[in-house]
Amino acid sequence: MDDNLMNGTTGNGAGNGTVNDAVDQILSGWARVRPDVDCSAMGVAGRISRASRLLEKGVKEHFARYDLEPWEFDVLATLFRANFEHRLCMGDLAAAAMVSSAALTNRVDRLTAKGLVHREVSPSNRRMVLITLTDRGHAMVDELLEGHVANEDRLLAGLTPEDREQLSGLLCKLLASLGDVRTC
Repeated sequence: MDDNLMNGTTGNGAGNGTVNDAVDQILSGWARVRPDVDCSAMGVAGRISRASRLLEKGVKEHFARYDLEPWEFDVLATLFRANFEHRLCMGDLAAAAMVSSAALTNRVDRLTAKGLVHREVSPSNRRMVLITLTDRGHAMVDELLEGHVANEDRLLAGLTPEDREQLSGLLCKLLASLGDVRTC
């Protein structure tokens, strides 16, 4: 096994044990007190977790300038790209937005209050509730999409296009191994 993995470092310090980030510091601490335990998985999970929090913070700050929460944009964007009518039933919207029906009900209530979506009972099935983007919701997604993509590009600027492709593939593989229903 690679000595860097056993001693808790990633090898990013040119093999000299240099601590490069907060995760390396944690791994070095574990290597010092429990050198018999391979904590390399902790490094991967810790970096994914930290990266997720930092990316979420950057996305949240971007949307805050428009008085919008990231989840609001996610729901609106899901409807925007769903079909020509920009309409989905609650069940399909919940699945596409990867949230529970209960959470989605609250989110739709808030978006309805903002005038960004419209809720109606399906004319063909009274048990089905349809959610549709309003003209205002459609315009908001259309207006914010390019800025959102530019912000995410800025957040990932430390990675080359090749790095991004490789990382995306590895994360997709990890998600599949964790039981994510979508395949890569």
